[in-house]
Amino acid sequence: MGRKRKGRDISGWLVVDKPAGMTSTAVVNKVRWALDAKKAGHAGTLDPDATGVLAVALGEATKTVPYITDALKAYVFTVRLGQSTNTDDAEGEVIAQSEARPSDSEIKAALPQFLGDIMQVPPKFSAVKIDGQRAYKLARDGADVEIAARPLWVEELILVDRPDEDHVVLEMTCGKGGYVRSIARDLGSSLGCFGHVKKLRRIWSGPFDAEDGLSIERIEELARTSELDEHLLQLEQGLVDLPEVKCTLEGAARLRNGNPGMVLPTDVEYGDEAWASHDGKAVAVGVYKAGELHPSRVFNQPV
Repeated sequence: MGRKRKGRDISGWLVVDKPAGMTSTAVVNKVRWALDAKKAGHAGTLDPDATGVLAVALGEATKTVPYITDALKAYVFTVRLGQSTNTDDAEGEVIAQSEARPSDSEIKAALPQFLGDIMQVPPKFSAVKIDGQRAYKLARDGADVEIAARPLWVEELILVDRPDEDHVVLEMTCGKGGYVRSIARDLGSSLGCFGHVKKLRRIWSGPFDAEDGLSIERIEELARTSELDEHLLQLEQGLVDLPEVKCTLEGAARLRNGNPGMVLPTDVEYGDEAWASHDGKAVAVGVYKAGELHPSRVFNQPV
């Protein structure tokens, strides 16, 4: 029989402004400790040297993580022109250099090729699995890593600053699975000058903004206090991109037992995914069919 996990049964979201030099897993562990939470997870990994919004889900909110992972996200990042590295960021070894430096107009002209539905090859030093092994492990072992291109939706990619001829600052809004390092690498290649990411910050992810995030220092300061609890956002924040349907107490009881439950009249279309609520609390996520919600995820919250 497995050991019962210790901690409080708390549910909600804590938005963290992740510092550079800390892994996403380490942030989750810090939040779990600070809140004495039984269960926690994050919605979208950030590289250790990246900063910005890392939304940490607690308890029942972990069931809503896929909806944040699938949501649009925005990044501001600095590309170092004239150099490519084996990791596609500043931590790697420089493997190629160029004296060429594109003009602002040339950079702007190259950006549209990275918009819309594109195919992107992840960096060799990434968590992508190849034959059951992480690409970064194979790359560190000296293997010749070949990673297949993957689809990515890029909503927006704009030039926001040109501090000097060696650097350009871009802002990108994209969907799930995007690698900013690959954008920098491929942009440098397209411009004929090479490039890698020097600095990266995620400014928002779904409904969560970095400017609303707590620093690790603040989390440590408020650890194990009721004041930290006050910074928790409701579980329902993870469902804002789905339509909401309301149900009666009887319908909520059926849904919580995993059965289809009746919901109140709605303009949600047949077959659409939605979440059901009672008295403002999420009860379940499922598919709407003719006055009922057929649940796929159930939330164990008081109703």
